[in-house]
Amino acid sequence: MIVIPAIDLKDGKCVRLRQGRMDSSTIFNDDPAAQARQWQDYGASRIHVVDLNGSIDGRPVNLQCIKDIVEAVNVPVQLGGGIRDKQTVRSYLEIGVGVVILGTAAVKEPEKTVEILTEFPGRIAIGIDAQSGNVAVQGWTESTDIKASRLAARFEAAGPVAFIYTDIERDGMMTGPNIHATRDFASGTSVPVILSGGVSAYADIIAALPLEKSGVIGIITGRALYEGAIDLREAIRIAENRDAR
Repeated sequence: MIVIPAIDLKDGKCVRLRQGRMDSSTIFNDDPAAQARQWQDYGASRIHVVDLNGSIDGRPVNLQCIKDIVEAVNVPVQLGGGIRDKQTVRSYLEIGVGVVILGTAAVKEPEKTVEILTEFPGRIAIGIDAQSGNVAVQGWTESTDIKASRLAARFEAAGPVAFIYTDIERDGMMTGPNIHATRDFASGTSVPVILSGGVSAYADIIAALPLEKSGVIGIITGRALYEGAIDLREAIRIAENRDAR
């Protein structure tokens, strides 16, 4: 189990939202690349980046910030937000992004998503953002009647490197992750799962460790790090401590 710090980009700054609402952003750092270097210095083995503006607009918006982050660190960067086609995927991989995350595209254009998974093996993850079990898209501004588990099943055979499962109702709320929903989701797929949303204390990380048995390989956390509720170095130590499981 790894702990993955999140960097959410809005208007060139590192922010956090509450339940994905763009009007509820808090700026934590106006230098995202410096923030990425700090997380790397604290022991992060991977960094999760989201282009929030891109998620809404359906195209890359914070491209320069993303380039700066990739150049600033030596650990893999996984990136989502506004990625809808092969050209965008290729352009991000060419600047050094390690894993590209498809979300809205996976729901709205599943055939194209399968093509992308096939063309870039080992480089694509699928972001599944769920609210009461149903998938939301377009930066969480649109709800669907598609069940998260059904969406995962559609792409499992195409070989995504991971499903990034986010509980929207918990995201940025500091209320703890949805352990039960994540376990149910992960148990239904053979693809590795990364948990996201609501991690607010060391107890949440400890509570998530048993999910490794269900196929959860990582935990993304953001607001708790920025507000000081969790120290990334201690979180990594806890996650790597096998005795805690």
